[in-house]
Amino acid sequence: MNSPLQLATIEDVVAAESVIRRHISPAPLIRSYPLEKELGLSSDRRVWVKDYGWTPVGSFKLLGAINWLANHFKEIGDRPVAAHSSGNFASGLAFAGHQYGKRVIIVMPSDAPKVKFERTYSFGADVRTYDKSTDHITGARDRLTHEIAVTENAVAASPYDDRHVIAGNGVGGLEIARELNQQGRSVSHFLCAVSGGGLMAGHALAIRHHYPKSSIIAVEPVGANDFGLSLAKGERVRVDHPDSICDGLLSYDVGQHNWPILRECVTSAITVSDEETCCAMKWMDDQHGLRTEPSGAITIASLLEKKVNLDGDGDVVIVLSGRNVDAVDFQRWTGTTS
Repeated sequence: MNSPLQLATIEDVVAAESVIRRHISPAPLIRSYPLEKELGLSSDRRVWVKDYGWTPVGSFKLLGAINWLANHFKEIGDRPVAAHSSGNFASGLAFAGHQYGKRVIIVMPSDAPKVKFERTYSFGADVRTYDKSTDHITGARDRLTHEIAVTENAVAASPYDDRHVIAGNGVGGLEIARELNQQGRSVSHFLCAVSGGGLMAGHALAIRHHYPKSSIIAVEPVGANDFGLSLAKGERVRVDHPDSICDGLLSYDVGQHNWPILRECVTSAITVSDEETCCAMKWMDDQHGLRTEPSGAITIASLLEKKVNLDGDGDVVIVLSGRNVDAVDFQRWTGTTS
């Protein structure tokens, strides 16, 4: 008989903060005057962007990775750690492994952005690759990760479907709430990308705890909308071949540990096309000088395309999950030349 899932709680998120603080400082919460103007909000409301591109690995993924490794430190011992990742968890876990002196083996798609390979290598991880285009048929990603765990006696880490990963990610939500509360601000709308659900589940725990009346909105690509389908059906739905330029948002389904939290906390889910995401990437570069990856810009796109009803009295908070994008791809997607 399978044991019941141990779901992350707000108490887990609070406990994770002291772990995270030993290694990194909070990612900045940036007020976006251009977005406030673009959205036509009243003068007493503000728009904030939580910019995880600032972190040492260029995304939020090191939060969950650090907390996972800290909580499995004794279990790991002298064994390596293995995980699959589209690239951002790869560098996040590599960073955590470097901090804790553990060997990390990552399974990544062969066509992942070069910058994600470089960041992962820079922290000493070993990388094995697979063909993402046929993975929905071959299952190579999961098979290779399992083989590493068995043949190399590695401890397997999930990039999103894990209580400690969720709790670590949720520390970012605590950071948002603490900073806004210190300014006497409230939150009416919180927008975050969702794929496997580790980022949103952690943040949703913190945002719902501090702002119980806020609208928590999940954003995902049109071609990878497993969460929206799941929310509509009331159970986890798998998308067999997710497709989008948002390479960090291509999980097949929401994680088991994430789904109950998301189902309880998330108000709604909306989809964004790749074309709309590209426009948002260019807009963020033009207005804020931030070169974002598609998975990071998708939340910005949802606002620029007026997909969200922003009626209410509080502030709007958007998660920019990462900025790891190759220059050539950014130029191609945004039509820029430099």
